[in-house]
Amino acid sequence: MTTAAPEAGVYRSEFESFRRSRPRSEAPWLLRLREAGLLRFEELGYPTTRLEDWKYTSVAPITRHVFRRPAAPVSADLPDFARDPAFEGTRIAFVNGRYAASLSSVAVRHGVEIASLASILAREPEGLESVLGRPVRDGGAFAHLNTAFLEDGALVRIPSGTVLESPIHVLYLSTPDGEAPTVSHPRTLILAGRASQATIVESYLGPDDRAYFTNAVTEVVLEDGAVLDHCKLQREGRSAFHVATMSVTQARATRFATHSIALGGALTRNDVDQVFQGEGGECVLGGLFVAGGTQHTDTHTLIDHARPHCSSRELYKGILDGSARGVFVGRILVRKDAQKTDAQQTNKNLLLSRDALVQSVPQLEILADDVRCKHGSTTGQLDPGALFYLRSRGIDAAAARDLLTYAFASDLVGRIKVGAIRDTVAAHLRGRLPSGLSSEVLA
Repeated sequence: MTTAAPEAGVYRSEFESFRRSRPRSEAPWLLRLREAGLLRFEELGYPTTRLEDWKYTSVAPITRHVFRRPAAPVSADLPDFARDPAFEGTRIAFVNGRYAASLSSVAVRHGVEIASLASILAREPEGLESVLGRPVRDGGAFAHLNTAFLEDGALVRIPSGTVLESPIHVLYLSTPDGEAPTVSHPRTLILAGRASQATIVESYLGPDDRAYFTNAVTEVVLEDGAVLDHCKLQREGRSAFHVATMSVTQARATRFATHSIALGGALTRNDVDQVFQGEGGECVLGGLFVAGGTQHTDTHTLIDHARPHCSSRELYKGILDGSARGVFVGRILVRKDAQKTDAQQTNKNLLLSRDALVQSVPQLEILADDVRCKHGSTTGQLDPGALFYLRSRGIDAAAARDLLTYAFASDLVGRIKVGAIRDTVAAHLRGRLPSGLSSEVLA
């Protein structure tokens, strides 16, 4: 059951203004796609807690604001980790959802296409009609809202047989534009050709002192034999809202791995919808969410085993302090003909205060009979025995607590392949430890 929110009318007005600002030369299919997105959003309305998928997360804090798209591009500075000389990859940057050439270092190698969606849609719009928007047309209200305001974002197209040694970094920055809260709808389209290999990082950042809304959609399509390692680093501001949908389609004998690190935002929601459309595929979903104060973070995943002989591994961890709230809902669907499926799902959560709370709902829906599937969930506080052991070795109580907290997260952090991003996450975690453990102790 859904109800159309009164704010939907505000988006209609904003949409009409947006449509009038578009070039008359835009492709008719793109205009139809946007209109269909808005109509679907108006039909669905904002999700409410009466919906099963939003049972534990209220979007009321978002609906209380009237967000406006920034009128014009604004300047911004690169975050420190993007300046890190250890990050040797190509960077394409966007400010408030629009391409920022001055912050980008796009270099085309091996025929790889890394470009602004807006430039591609202006230059050769028909080339994206068959792929853009298809995986999320039946998605949730926020994904449809993103489609309605589809303007810019990153296109990464990796030719068949290409193996990239250096990562590609897609950077989305939000920055104030006047006093009104702003919204951006960035779109990322990743197309991995047959037998290609690449590593891609998505990161989202913004100021702590301003309310803004990032409504992101990422579409990933892997052709036969493609291998893609993906990492998402979300460090939105403390007053920000972040809603993201990732749609992943895997063909035969593909391997997709993603690690999602959620550190910022007042209210965040991440949906990951993956489907095996060919046999012999592998999927790895990993994630870490860290929240304190009154932060609320929600992760929903769906792994759809629609073909036989595929395997999936899923591990998400949460660390919550203060009065923070966390949600993890992971669903694995094994369809009737998906024999020889091998699927494992694990969610582990660490509560550092009595007022923190996590809702964990792992789910298995198995319609085939020749499968190996298991799932599990644990939520608790620090092990008193481990604390006692560290105290007996001369480590004070605060340092022992922080050392165990860091250790809980470190295995997931260690799986991030891009060194500059891995070090950034590790430094962020150390910065949130009250005892200020040194790198030498943590080592």
